[in-house]
Amino acid sequence: MNNDQARSAVPSGTGSPDGRSSRWQSHREERRRELIKSARRAVHMLGSDASMEDIAAAAGTSKSVFYRYFGDKAGLQQAVGEVVLSQMQRRIQEAAQSADTPREGLLAMVSAYLQMAATSPNVYTFVTRYGSGDPEGASGAVSGALGHFFDAVAEMIATPMRSHLGDSREAVIGYWPKAAIGLVRNAGEQWLSTPDSPAKPGQESMALQITAWLCVGIAPELSPPVRG
Repeated sequence: MNNDQARSAVPSGTGSPDGRSSRWQSHREERRRELIKSARRAVHMLGSDASMEDIAAAAGTSKSVFYRYFGDKAGLQQAVGEVVLSQMQRRIQEAAQSADTPREGLLAMVSAYLQMAATSPNVYTFVTRYGSGDPEGASGAVSGALGHFFDAVAEMIATPMRSHLGDSREAVIGYWPKAAIGLVRNAGEQWLSTPDSPAKPGQESMALQITAWLCVGIAPELSPPVRG
């Protein structure tokens, strides 16, 4: 029996005073964390379409080990996604807390999102793509962590705008966060997938542009005149 088989084995019985059961569980959890880190590194190097076999080879183990710990590729995506998206959420929250105005807060959050995603576009795509016909079974299993992430970010961006607009605009602000998240995500992902060229905006310019769209729209000069 190799180390992975030994670590993933469940000891018989109901445990013992010497804590063997808890030690086995601790070993298994530590091994799972190691595999998640290895998978993240492999996807970063190999691309978001890396197969389970390729990921396992890069991790120095077998595909069966990954299936034993994560079930299938969707399970691995979900596990990696929980780690990556949690880190992104914390970074976005920290960025929001450093801002003095609602617009500065939006810019800080958009900048943090783009920066984290651009750190490894392969990993970002790996954990945010699901239900795309992946032959290895990647599916909606990832959507739980992903949905929680975008819901949390939507609430983060809504808080300063509620404070700025006041209760009189609550009916409007109730719809805006999810629409804003859709804009940020789709614009950000298109920016990530656009090949580098002189025409492609830099990260700072893209963050400023997205923030402007969120705050004043694409053509503020077309706003209807204020009626007296």
